[in-house]
Amino acid sequence: MGESETARFAAVMDTTSASSPATGFYQQLRNAWHTSRSMLCVGLDPDPSRMPVPLDGHSDATFHFCREIIDATADLVCAFKPQFAYFASQRAEGQLERICTYIRDTYPEVLLILDAKRGDIGPTADHYAREAFHRYGAHVVTINPYLGTDGVEPFLRHPGHGAFVLCRTSNPGSGDFQSLEIDGEPLYVHVARRAARDWVGLGECGLVVGATYPDELRLVRALVGDMPLLVPGVGAQGGDVAATVAAGVDSTGYGMVVNSSRAILYASAGRDFAQAARAVATATRDKLRA
Repeated sequence: MGESETARFAAVMDTTSASSPATGFYQQLRNAWHTSRSMLCVGLDPDPSRMPVPLDGHSDATFHFCREIIDATADLVCAFKPQFAYFASQRAEGQLERICTYIRDTYPEVLLILDAKRGDIGPTADHYAREAFHRYGAHVVTINPYLGTDGVEPFLRHPGHGAFVLCRTSNPGSGDFQSLEIDGEPLYVHVARRAARDWVGLGECGLVVGATYPDELRLVRALVGDMPLLVPGVGAQGGDVAATVAAGVDSTGYGMVVNSSRAILYASAGRDFAQAARAVATATRDKLRA
């Protein structure tokens, strides 16, 4: 199964490369991997209660905090991943727009992932896609496949953009439903197969699989060939870097966008917060390379 899915995905990638703009999700990610020689993604989860001392109470603290982290780590990463809820809960969507614009304009080689986990019926999903790709300018957005193909397809029909589909997520409760057996196999396996068999034919698509479950990560990689995987759970959630790399790399030695958020963002609460973030990001990048 793995070899056939690798061949199918390679064919889709070749077609996409020939027909889509250079800023398409797949091409953007390939370029980012090879430019940075890194699979690290820094998640931007700006928590007002954890702002470092220099920014505590500062006007537009969320924007300035994220910008400092971005500038300190941009040469170490293949992607940045702003988490929508952290901005929306502060009524800081305007600052999120500024952050997304800053990433695209200042570091155009880096993949921009909007972590919003959208999912709804087709017409509503289309508006969520427009929000992610046209309001925020993300290259790719995270989505929930629970509503099926007609809820996924609107995110895949925007040229130059794509979606990471939730498959086997990193949180402790993910197995409540994702591991339920259907026809003798867990639900996340059915999601992975559907994505590799059908959804890559609709547009540019990857899967979200947590580093906290390396055995499941290995199984998904075997099922989907070289499809790109967004892998959260390294850092504060305790995912093991060596086990993640062993389980998840593709045939090129890349294949993953390995996210770390809190461990990097909040490495220091002092004036050295950006330098401390860079130090942790460098160490994580080097572990992934090793």
